[in-house]
Amino acid sequence: MATGRSCASVATSHSSTPRPNHSRVSNNEDKTMATLRYVRDPGRTPEARPGLNCTVTSLRCVYATDPAIHAALLPAPLEPSAEPHIFIQHANVAMHVSDTDTVEIGAATVGVKCRYRDTEGHYVLAMPMHGEFVVISGRERFGEPKKIAEVADMERDGNAIRTRIARHGITFLEMAGEVGAAEPTPEPFTEYFFCHKALPRIDGEPGFDGPVFLTRLNWERNYESVYTVNNPEVILRDSPFDPLVDVPVEQVIRMQLAQGATRTSGQILAEIPGENLVNFIHQRFDDTNVPALDIATATPGIAANG
Repeated sequence: MATGRSCASVATSHSSTPRPNHSRVSNNEDKTMATLRYVRDPGRTPEARPGLNCTVTSLRCVYATDPAIHAALLPAPLEPSAEPHIFIQHANVAMHVSDTDTVEIGAATVGVKCRYRDTEGHYVLAMPMHGEFVVISGRERFGEPKKIAEVADMERDGNAIRTRIARHGITFLEMAGEVGAAEPTPEPFTEYFFCHKALPRIDGEPGFDGPVFLTRLNWERNYESVYTVNNPEVILRDSPFDPLVDVPVEQVIRMQLAQGATRTSGQILAEIPGENLVNFIHQRFDDTNVPALDIATATPGIAANG
């Protein structure tokens, strides 16, 4: 009767055979240093950078829209302001990311005038801009709804000025006017913009994986010059990816050309229930399959936008 060997005995049998040693013991003089940029050296942690200094030239506009539309655009706990105003800014920005590095971009911001508790500001509806770097960092760090866009440089022909914002080949926003008289230089001031940091559910169901945070952007302005823009015009065109045309222009309140410095920073204001944001989060993902909200308004449709 044959007897089998156990795994232990096989291991013992194999271990009795000498094995070649392929390892090499070396001292530090024999080692070659390699750089691994995917990992930060814990012994060389950079100092925190709470804010970013920028130099900007901005075409700034405020227009009035339908009050019902204005209110419907705001996720709780944001509340509509007394004036149903929409803020649009197209800025040529020089971002001074270090003492030696400057990144130049074209950027636009569309905000819905609102308030959170005692602070008045704007809920960021859209942030089309140049550059993958600024889009990724803004979305992940601040919760900004940034998207890569074709942001044309400001066109100047004498006093005439025009800007165009396009995505996916569709110019969905234009602003134009005539640069007029200089306004009194304003004292430094801060503008506030509200965003959200949130991770949509990985399984595709409505909702979020983890907490949802209401954030606030703090933009400290120090303008050197501000000019009135006469005969202001805002043109909205239909786009399934950027449906700003759904927020019609009832009246252009003012348009200005501003130049100077801006320092940007941000903070977490509060954790909010996910259900507050679940019907708004698709705005930042070009999801054209979400059923749109029907709302009764006093504005006669998108034809009012030209």
